[in-house]
This record gives sequence, C-alpha cells and structure tokens, in this order.
Amino acid sequence: MKEWTKDAEINAPIDQVWKLFEGSLQDMQKIMPNVVENQLISETKDGIGTVYRQKYREGKRVQEYDVETLFYQNEIDFKKMKVGFTLANMFEITTTYEVRKLANNKTYFRYTTTNTPLKWFLKILLKLVNSDKVVVQFVERVKRVAEAE
Repeated sequence: MKEWTKDAEINAPIDQVWKLFEGSLQDMQKIMPNVVENQLISETKDGIGTVYRQKYREGKRVQEYDVETLFYQNEIDFKKMKVGFTLANMFEITTTYEVRKLANNKTYFRYTTTNTPLKWFLKILLKLVNSDKVVVQFVERVKRVAEAE
C-alpha cells in the first residue's frame, strides 16, 4: 500500500470548500473534471455506507466503479469524508477529504489517498512510483477553484 497526504490553507469559507466534495455533480466536476457521472445507489442515515456509482473518463475509455463512504463527519467547523473504491479490479483506493474552519474566510484542507495494488506485478510497479505530483495538483486545483467561487 502507498499513501500520499497534502494539505493547504484555502482563502474561502469551509462550506464553499466542502460543497466541492459533497455537492452536485457540477460542483464535483470543477475539481474532478474526468468524473462524468455520480449516481446515488444506496444511502444511509449517517452517511457511512452510502454508495455512489461513478463513471470516470480517461481518454476514450470510461471506467465505472462503486464508491462507498467509509467515514463521514459533518460539523459546523470540521468536516471529513473517507471513500473507497476498486479501480478496474487492479487497485483498491481510498481518499479522505478533511476541512477545518480556521476563520470565517479561511479553511484548512487535508487530502489523503491510499493505493493498494491487487495484482502481484502492480505491487512492484507501485514501489517504483515515488511521486506525489497528482496529489499536489489536486490540492492546488481545490484551492484555486474554492478561492475563485
């Protein structure tokens, strides 16, 4: 398993940042433009166990997978959501989005993702990857979009 974490201070209110993760498909696409569909499959009262069927376009291919909410907390000054999914029967992926109110117009954002290969040859490949470039770019995109809203 490989884990990456990146955080940033965002000059925007906490709810403005949070809606990018928990809002409409259009809000989600502002930070995840390759997500082309996010359909609710089953919902739980407390959010944990809620499942969405997501479609993700990469080039001409569209991947479809179910995203399950593994952890969910939504307080006034602190919000956190952890989701997990299996990508192409090759990787088990989790992502955690955490936001904390620092001031009325300032939010702390932490993004953590893990990637667990499900095939032996991918374990070797993943050991060679030592870049957090995708994670850094994602956090920068969230900051840019939230501050522009």
